[in-house]
Amino acid sequence: MEKEIVNRVAKSKLITLDLEDFYPKGDRYEIDLSQWLEHGLILRETPFRNALKGHSWEMYRDGFVAITCHSDAIVPAWAYMLVSAYLTEIAKTTVVGSLENLETVLFKDSLNALDLQTLKDRPVIIKGCSNLPVPPSAYVWAAQRIQTVAKSVMYGEACSSVPIFKK
Repeated sequence: MEKEIVNRVAKSKLITLDLEDFYPKGDRYEIDLSQWLEHGLILRETPFRNALKGHSWEMYRDGFVAITCHSDAIVPAWAYMLVSAYLTEIAKTTVVGSLENLETVLFKDSLNALDLQTLKDRPVIIKGCSNLPVPPSAYVWAAQRIQTVAKSVMYGEACSSVPIFKK
């Protein structure tokens, strides 16, 4: 006689937190300031301002934007601020840095909005595999936030988790 297979994970109080659920939906863009620098290195204020005025900013509508400079130019802070001024009413989020920096900021904002009460005194697994670009720092922030309320924090899958924290 065969025994009924019981899914003990489904019956446990274990909560699986998938960081992909915190991935903000929307297009990502990178603006390279070197395209507006003379020889890719020298920022001249008047031509820079004129180039920004003539740029099509609407393409960034409701997107997430990283402002960077891929050349070795020394770019003053006001140049980044000026570009961000054009994006203020258009983009959802604007950061200075790479697309990876952008993802990091987006995940930090999303994880800060996590309702911790649903995790109070519960064992939590932070799911390890993802199809979306989850930055490593997102796992760190999730673990730090969750351990303030959870009974335990693990990483991976229910069948093969790595303990991170236990009260």
